[in-house]
Amino acid sequence: MKLITIVLFMMFGPGLTWSGDFEAARTDAASSHKYLLVNFSGSDWCGPCIRLRSTILEAKDFEAYAADHLVLVRADFPRQKKNQLPKDQVKRNEALADKYNPDGKFPYTLLLDSNGKVIKTWEGCPDETPAQFVGEIEQQLHASH
Repeated sequence: MKLITIVLFMMFGPGLTWSGDFEAARTDAASSHKYLLVNFSGSDWCGPCIRLRSTILEAKDFEAYAADHLVLVRADFPRQKKNQLPKDQVKRNEALADKYNPDGKFPYTLLLDSNGKVIKTWEGCPDETPAQFVGEIEQQLHASH
């Protein structure tokens, strides 16, 4: 029974971990020689944010690539009272938005190096497949070397 539970968790359990702590993620990216993908989202009110998450960021193609190449950070700005984040997380998200998303675009996704330098940005939900999105990331990483 335990084996079945483990297999089901591996197949259907939570996907990749999205950090809410940019500085910890940056440290992790530097030590693991990975890039950062930062996603600004309004998870409970922004239709394009919800679509981006379900069609690209939670797709198997993206998750398989991200597991080996990216450290993921989500700065979420929910509006519904039941989805409110802890105060310390709200402060971290606001500080990250002040630095990387001062105009308050949603969704807004950035590819950064481990020093926090912006390599590429996506405004809105890209009209592409997860494989095409991964291809864009790959193209940027090869160009930045």
